[in-house]
Amino acid sequence: MENICVIGLGYIGLPTAAVFARAGCSVLGVDINSNIVSTLNQGLVHIEEAGLNDIVSKAVQSGKLRAATKPASSDVYIIAVPTPIHEDFSANVDAVVSAAQSILPYLEKGNIVIVESTIPPGTIQHVIAPIFEKAGWDPGNNDIYLSYCPERVLPGKILYELINNTRIVGGYTREAALEAAEIYKLVVKGAVIETGAPAAEMAKLMENTFRDVNIALANELAKISKALNVNAHEVIELANKHPRVNIHQPGPGVGGHCLAVDPYFIVEKAADQAQLIKLAREINQSMPSFVARHVEFLVSELRRPKVALLGLAYKGNSDDCRESPAIKVYRLLKELKGLQISVYEPFVNQEKVNINLVQLKEALSDAHLAVVLTDHKEFKQLDSRIFIENMKTPVIFDTKNCINIKNDEVKIYKIGDLNGIETINESFAHSKPIKKNISLKYTINEKKVNNIYK
Repeated sequence: MENICVIGLGYIGLPTAAVFARAGCSVLGVDINSNIVSTLNQGLVHIEEAGLNDIVSKAVQSGKLRAATKPASSDVYIIAVPTPIHEDFSANVDAVVSAAQSILPYLEKGNIVIVESTIPPGTIQHVIAPIFEKAGWDPGNNDIYLSYCPERVLPGKILYELINNTRIVGGYTREAALEAAEIYKLVVKGAVIETGAPAAEMAKLMENTFRDVNIALANELAKISKALNVNAHEVIELANKHPRVNIHQPGPGVGGHCLAVDPYFIVEKAADQAQLIKLAREINQSMPSFVARHVEFLVSELRRPKVALLGLAYKGNSDDCRESPAIKVYRLLKELKGLQISVYEPFVNQEKVNINLVQLKEALSDAHLAVVLTDHKEFKQLDSRIFIENMKTPVIFDTKNCINIKNDEVKIYKIGDLNGIETINESFAHSKPIKKNISLKYTINEKKVNNIYK
């Protein structure tokens, strides 16, 4: 079995290392964070992912998986480091470049080098290959085999999808694609498709851009429905009865490292042509402000209002907060003077987000409004009594359309059905208003929305 070195032990790198180790490969996981390395060498994990802890524990105990802060000689090198965006939304590939440079002292003829990090089109050809060429290698003539193989997994189902999803292997050369494909066939039950690196780079970006654009359509529908006094959720349900229509649900925005980031990599390379992609990004980026402004309006007539935020992760049943719109909403609301905010998040470690987290009952205690920002399974199963017994006024703003409560004592506003939101005195009948005849005007500084999470 091959010796594999996986560089970057985050949400993709660690599960990838664990899956190869479970298959019998000798795997070295590399990360610049010594705490992550120490945690892994104890057989523990630093991220929440179903089943991962068990696989890692067994792999470490068997000696098939270990971690270090520097690479070592291997047959295969897999680069799975983050590629965030700069303030101008261009791709930051510094970590990928550093990872490629870090393996130069250990490379041998015939080694396989695979980049899994999401990168702009042309990065393998114009950025990564030249690193090896400058060091004296010739990937064009296959003295090392260089390929791009993007991850295509869903948080919460990563271990299943790493094995069962189709994998695209884009080789710098045809031979490189063939060699890399054989590595993935050690663990992948789905199809392994070989192509060139540019096509693989673009396919990865378009997979997530497709979803981002379609989510933007749903979010724009929510805004239109508010303006036209229509229930967007009902509209979506009816439209989706058509056999060729599948409109998504609106929400507080788009998070995660993929959908919220990848479209910008295309815009960066073809700004004049990527008009629809840019507009979709603007719509989805505007949603945290849309939510925050309606939260502000809902409590604007109250004296000393308290809002309970439920969920910070960008995705249900996950601790992944990367580019989370929930955190953007939190930070926008923190700008409002006189607003007390409590936060409950069952999956996220408090130190990870640097936000004070409390238990659910404490978050809801004496709150005037509960805002659901993440569709955790726990929230879908909440009973009306938890709101009635703990809140000052049991009013919910459900931005994920996931609350399943049918009780007239609980008032629920959904992000796609905000009709009647102007008549809020009835919702807060037991609280003293401080304003009368308020119109839907906001004080949120919208200019800060796009940069609030930087």
